[in-house]
This record gives sequence, C-alpha cells and structure tokens, in this order.
Amino acid sequence: MARAAALVLLGVLTLAGTPAAATHEVYFRYVVLGFVKDARGRAVAGRELVLTRDKTGYAYLGATDAQGFFIIIAQLGDESAGEPLTLAFGQAVARLRATFDPANHRDDRGTRIDLEGATFVERSALFRATLLDAVGAAQH
Repeated sequence: MARAAALVLLGVLTLAGTPAAATHEVYFRYVVLGFVKDARGRAVAGRELVLTRDKTGYAYLGATDAQGFFIIIAQLGDESAGEPLTLAFGQAVARLRATFDPANHRDDRGTRIDLEGATFVERSALFRATLLDAVGAAQH
C-alpha cells in the first residue's frame, strides 16, 4: 500500500505537465530506490529505511513493500550536487553521494541501491529503468 501511494505520487510529479510548485520539479528532488533481500535472496517486506542528509541531519523515511521494493524522495536542489547522504536499514548503513548534473533540469535524479543480506550494492545504471518500471506499475 505504501509503495502504491509513493509511486502514484512520484508518477504524478514525473508526468505532470505544469507543476504547482518548485518541489514538483525534477531539479528539486533526488530519488533513492531499490530492493531489500535477506541473505537467502528473499524479499524483506514491511521494513523501514531512513535516508539522511548528512549536511542538515534531515531524514526521509521509506518502507519496503511485499517485493522488498522501496522508494524515498528527498528534497535536494541544484546546490546539493555531491552532497553526502546516509541510507540505513537496521544496522546496515550505506554512504551515498547525490550525484547528478545540476544543469540538467529534464531527467530524474537519483540512484538505485539494493540491500542483499547485510551488504548495500549501488546500481545507479539501473536507476532510470527501475524508476520507469515502478511508475508504470503504479499506473496500472
């Protein structure tokens, strides 16, 4: 249920023709998404993740769905390129950088990071495809 609501919101934000405010613009958000699996490769459902902006201490919450999928939408503007972020799931912690081109106000910004057992694996090359799949799933 949380995934559906988050994905519908992201879909609306992504596909809206005329955003109502700056927070709806691509250049004002950074999306962290991925899958959480246990050591045996099974999806971990109904668990919370926290993405924290190291600079401000502000935390964004997310939760896994039945497939272990999560999506967290942080408010980061152009000036936040390169900013350090921390993603936590229980005792597992990953250090990330908000990597994007601040001049590009067209493409979604973010990364995909999966938790496999106790190890985070960043797969930024899969970000766009995973995001499009998630938004498509929310619309059906």
